[in-house]
Order: sequence, then C-alpha cells, then structure tokens
Amino acid sequence: MRVLVVTAVPAERDAVTRAFGGAPEIREVPGAQLHRAGPFDVVAGGAGPAAAAAATAFALASAPASEPYALVVSAGIGGGFAPAASVGSLVVATRIVAADLGAETPDGFVPVTGLGFGRDTFLPPGTLVREVAGATGAVTGTVLTVSTVTGSAARGAALLAAHPGAVAEAMEGFGVAEAAAGLGVPVLELRAVSNTVGPRDREAWRIGDALAALTEAFGKTAPAVEGWNRHDRHERHSD
Repeated sequence: MRVLVVTAVPAERDAVTRAFGGAPEIREVPGAQLHRAGPFDVVAGGAGPAAAAAATAFALASAPASEPYALVVSAGIGGGFAPAASVGSLVVATRIVAADLGAETPDGFVPVTGLGFGRDTFLPPGTLVREVAGATGAVTGTVLTVSTVTGSAARGAALLAAHPGAVAEAMEGFGVAEAAAGLGVPVLELRAVSNTVGPRDREAWRIGDALAALTEAFGKTAPAVEGWNRHDRHERHSD
C-alpha cells in the first residue's frame, strides 16, 4: 500500500527518504514535490498546521485512482516534554491535539470544542501505533500541535496541566490529520525529539541527532506499516 508522509521542511523529508538509500523518485504535485522511497511518498509541506493541511490535501487529491493512499503520516522533529520524551528519542502519537485552537477568556483558555464547534483531537489507529512504537522503541502519548512553539517554563507547565498525557509538541500534526480525515484516510504522527519543551535554548537543540533518529525510525517503520492489518484501517481515528 502507498503511504503519504508529510514533513514541514526538506531536511525532514530527506531524513525519511534516506532510510531507503539511493535517490528517491520525484514527481510534481500542485504546490510541491513528492519524493517516493520504499512504500512512502514524502512531501515537505511547510511549517504550521495550515501549510501542512494544504499540502496534505493537494497530495491526497493528486493520487491516482488506481493507487490511493491508505495512510498519512505527519513526521519530523519536535520538542519533547521531560522526562517522558528525552532529546534523541522517538514519539508516536496516541492522540493528536490542537493545543492552542480556541479562545482566551477571563477564566482561562477554552478549546474550540468548548466553544461549541469544531474538533481538537484525532486518534490514530491503536494497533498501528503499537506496532510502530514496538518496531522503533518510541514513546507513545499525546502529541500537541501548536502554532507558536513553547519558549518558557510557564507555558510548558500550562500545556502539561491542560494535557497531562502530552509527550511532545510540534506544529503540523493536527493540520495533516484534518486533511486526511476529509477523505477518510487514517493518520499517524511520528516525531524525533530535538529539544526539550520549555525555555528556548537553541544551543541545547540536537537537530542533527533528531534527523538521524528519524531516518533510523523510518527504516523500521516500513515493515510495521506494510504488515498493518487491513481491518485496522477502519478503526475510529477522530473524536
């Protein structure tokens, strides 16, 4: 089966395709290039949930009718919540949550669902999450999608208080999930941790190590995805 992988930037895209060696096959789709390697078609869709959603939608709509995508993966590097996800570790999302989609009120933040519309959570297929985590040694838990990356201890603490099961934050997962859900395609989120969520300290980031971990992870993810039972694709994957 074909799997669409959406990253934010080309360095993440290339880290995924590097797992399979050689030069990927490249084809043009509206607004982007798809790099085909192994069972994966990988697109660097841009940073943030809006760009990620648009790139995912274009790629899904461009798939030939004879070769539709059976799964979409949001992948890349991200921040890990200590001590659950240390720098250099891998994370697979059990829940993909839009952590800052909502409204500020005198009583605090209210998620979009609390305002009476929209949704703020997607649930990847549980069996697939377990198989990929088992194959890669990844931590599992909630991955938060944020439009503004956390840069203070206070903000990190507030996110954990609102989402006690959070293990990582990134900027694209919810956008990818929204687009995939529009066509009824299951979604997975896989992140390699480059930094700890909290005070912003670029010198402490380990982007190269995280990209290397992402490459290794996708080499191990391919067999898990290919062995995923077809009936599992019908698992409920959104709230």
